[in-house]
Amino acid sequence: MSPERRDPELPRGVALAWGVAANPQRGPKRELSIERIVDAAIEIADAEGIGAVSMSRVAASLGFTTMSLYRYVTSKDDLILLMQEGAVTPPVPDETVERGWRAGITAWVLAMRAAYREHAWLVDIPISGAPITPNSLLIVDWFLREVRSLPLSDGEKMSTLLLLTSYARATGAQERDIGTAAAAAADPADVTGANYFEALAELVTPERFPYLSPLLAAGGYVAEPGTDPDDSDDDFSFGLERILDGIEYHVGRVESGAATAAAEPLPPTLELPRDKQVREAAKARREAEKALREAQKREREAIKHALEREKIAREKAERAKKE
Repeated sequence: MSPERRDPELPRGVALAWGVAANPQRGPKRELSIERIVDAAIEIADAEGIGAVSMSRVAASLGFTTMSLYRYVTSKDDLILLMQEGAVTPPVPDETVERGWRAGITAWVLAMRAAYREHAWLVDIPISGAPITPNSLLIVDWFLREVRSLPLSDGEKMSTLLLLTSYARATGAQERDIGTAAAAAADPADVTGANYFEALAELVTPERFPYLSPLLAAGGYVAEPGTDPDDSDDDFSFGLERILDGIEYHVGRVESGAATAAAEPLPPTLELPRDKQVREAAKARREAEKALREAQKREREAIKHALEREKIAREKAERAKKE
């Protein structure tokens, strides 16, 4: 007889997501599974929002009692976590796909945006910590693949990931909220502002709003009647391109300041062994990178002070000539 299987040292919901949780108690006679439960919960959330999801509501939609669900998913929090995991399946491209880092990041962000568009309720789930479920880690792994060629530290790459994730999430929430308001409004032009354009144009005077007034008059703030209100794609693309510009600028600074000291990057497909020497070497690398950044900072400060001293010396020399 095989020994009883125990949950690994992971929260129950996370262990369920990985498929390594102990088997549930004996379920109802009719077939029921975690997958069916999660699919039903996602269907409810897609139709009515995350607030409509409850253990009893999901059970009723499947034709089972609430207690039947608890044999598989022990809490609503675990169900929400599994819904997130099931709703976001990253379309990781094939290894043969070759493209620059900007195109790669763009594809990654658009995939995140598509997930928020398909399952708008995702933006209503609070962020409770670092991603530790399979699909969420696949998303991280995919992003790191797209930026593997950039001369950034591990911390900078993860900060870049956080920045772009926040952008996709925030714009997803904004688009969802505007869409909800438009659907509920008696006249969609109330949401675009077209119905109020003339009134605002009279109230927003140059005396009170000297910088907003000309923009409003030109139609750059509130959509004029007849203007196509669906410009969210343009706004999203503009913001994303400016973020990528910022990353490119930072990469340029790193390359210009550390080109001679940059180490040859590891091949992206190399699998590092998990032993003490590798950990120590990685730690030494991180410390060296930190020391390099500090040295570059001291160098910039020294150059700044040298320029200031040179300026003072020139001013003194000019004053001496006049005297």
